[in-house]
Amino acid sequence: MKAAVFQGPGRITWKDVPDPGVADPGDAVVRVDVVTICGTDLHILKGDVPEVTPGRVLGHEAVGTVVETGRDVRTVRPGDRVLVSCISSCGRCRFCREGRYGQCRGGGGWVLGHLVDGTQAEYVRVPFADLSVHPLPNTVDSLDAVLLADIFPTAYEVGVLNGRVQPADTVVVVGAGPIGLAAITTARFYSPGRIIAVDLDESRLAAARKLGADATVTAAEGPEQLVQDLTDGLGADVVMEAVGVPATFELCTRMVRPGGRVANIGVHGKPAELHLEDLWIKDVTITTGLVDTTSTPMLLRMMAAGRLPAAELITHRFELGQMEEAYDVFGRAADTGAVKVALGDPQHTVVQVADPPASG
Repeated sequence: MKAAVFQGPGRITWKDVPDPGVADPGDAVVRVDVVTICGTDLHILKGDVPEVTPGRVLGHEAVGTVVETGRDVRTVRPGDRVLVSCISSCGRCRFCREGRYGQCRGGGGWVLGHLVDGTQAEYVRVPFADLSVHPLPNTVDSLDAVLLADIFPTAYEVGVLNGRVQPADTVVVVGAGPIGLAAITTARFYSPGRIIAVDLDESRLAAARKLGADATVTAAEGPEQLVQDLTDGLGADVVMEAVGVPATFELCTRMVRPGGRVANIGVHGKPAELHLEDLWIKDVTITTGLVDTTSTPMLLRMMAAGRLPAAELITHRFELGQMEEAYDVFGRAADTGAVKVALGDPQHTVVQVADPPASG
């Protein structure tokens, strides 16, 4: 089969690799119909994730069709259309029993495209399939569903839930890329008083406004002053870091109010300064996290009900074999306007629900 293979920092190649097969009784092999590229994949290309070694097939988000299962798999069978989660769960270790699948110690966690071959390929082997893939109803489009593999549960769990967003809160999201936009969308579940989006790029801020941001500001326009002005000098209740660089993390800690929460979502490849000389007295809570994907079934139900806008985040479409071009476009988002890219050929039948007959 063909796959996107990491060749070392700055290099990725779409090339022939061996087909995957069932290696353990809990495995499923999935034909990839739709896949996307994550900001974490760009961090890998930069060399920020040293656990990913040359020769690894990248990718941890996909929708596809099951073609083979191990003898212990009970929840899916060949022919099922499924969402492949970015997190795999053994279901037996201490952390999995607590619902903290991202910290799995039984061979799961974030393994796809990290410690084992991933989803940016024609086929992928998914370990622990019973807990790591989700059957999809025909009413959910594959292009929507692929965004539930990572960005929506990550934004919701690591940003909104860790940040404990409450009604009437002032929420600041620093970074209006895919994760930041998903954070804005899911923060609205809790009716915050206002959402402020911060980014370098005007097109992404326009997308943030479309998805529910009440105010937007570029980094050059002074986001700290805007937050001060809008909160009578108090600061934001919740600030989410959705970039992954030291400057944005430190910006977040300057914008949070006393007693507020900073939820770090971004993947960091370099140290950031923690200014405890300023923060120690402010009762500030700082959280970090890797997504557990425990929210995926709920988010999938919301999507099926038409209450979770997702496809608006996909700005560019490619064939699966255009992987290298897609990486280039996504990696130059400031020039190309890319928010989220999708590759592949969605294959499913959309079921139309008929209107009820008129009474009388």
